[in-house]
Amino acid sequence: MSKLLNARLLALFFVLLFFIPGVSAQKRKNPVKDTGHGKNVLWERVDVGRQDLFNGPGGEAMQPDLSNVKFVKQETGGHNKKYRIVDGSGRTWVAKLGTEARPETAAVRLLHGIGYKTEINYLVPTITIPGKGTFRNVRLEARPDNIDRLGEWKWKQNPFVGTRQLQGLKMMMVFMTNYDVLDLQNKVLQVGNERHYIVSDLGATFGKLGNNNLPIIFRLGRSTGKPNDYIRTKFIRRVKNGRIELSYKGKSRSVFKDITIADARWLYSQLRGLRDSQISDAFRAAAYSPSEVEIYRRAVRNKIEELKNVVGEDNLAQTNK
Repeated sequence: MSKLLNARLLALFFVLLFFIPGVSAQKRKNPVKDTGHGKNVLWERVDVGRQDLFNGPGGEAMQPDLSNVKFVKQETGGHNKKYRIVDGSGRTWVAKLGTEARPETAAVRLLHGIGYKTEINYLVPTITIPGKGTFRNVRLEARPDNIDRLGEWKWKQNPFVGTRQLQGLKMMMVFMTNYDVLDLQNKVLQVGNERHYIVSDLGATFGKLGNNNLPIIFRLGRSTGKPNDYIRTKFIRRVKNGRIELSYKGKSRSVFKDITIADARWLYSQLRGLRDSQISDAFRAAAYSPSEVEIYRRAVRNKIEELKNVVGEDNLAQTNK
């Protein structure tokens, strides 16, 4: 009897550990309402080979000034500790500590490099936050006064359903081994007269996904920011009946259904424009060592090659629509 009781208590523990946080997170969501005002933008055509993947979407102009840092408050939500701060130039940032800081910095740059709208962020090697301490490898994410954060958008219900651009973004989540593909990670930013649809939290990337698709157990084995794990991962599982099956394991598998060869060809037409130096810059900006940067460069190039092998280079002229 005692063994049966212990087993039931253990089962209850796992339910509380894994399911309750997810429920509370869903309650916090604030879906954006499309009022029809402003232009909705997910992606825009860019000259990929000229994109700055070291400074990212903020460029050199937005680099944080750490000469005088002021603590504002501790941010709530998420699995990593975050602080809101103001830098020496008066700009507001959210400082993210922990293992997700570096991969998120690189992920933003890779998406920015091929034209997707993103947050503005930087990785600072060290920062002292008054009253909180000195920290290493901290991601600073901008909170500009002229950008409003409107709420959440859904993977399966948004203005871009059916477009190559949305399908490409889905593929990039697997490309970067993002195991945290949830609606609550998506945000809409009001930038002037445009609404930018972005994936805001990209920290669970550049490692590996879990080992299986079983409930709860799919979490086992996954990692983030581990170059030696990332280079061993596969991007595309197979092509079947004109559809591409991505090598994704996790809770949100239904998001990645109905990816066509044409979708993959469009994404390849963007990624093939990246130069090796740009790919390296994305990971240098995230403070990875030279040897780690080289592993990531080869891993990203390998995945681009996987796309090429699936779609070929024929008829690419018609894909940038």
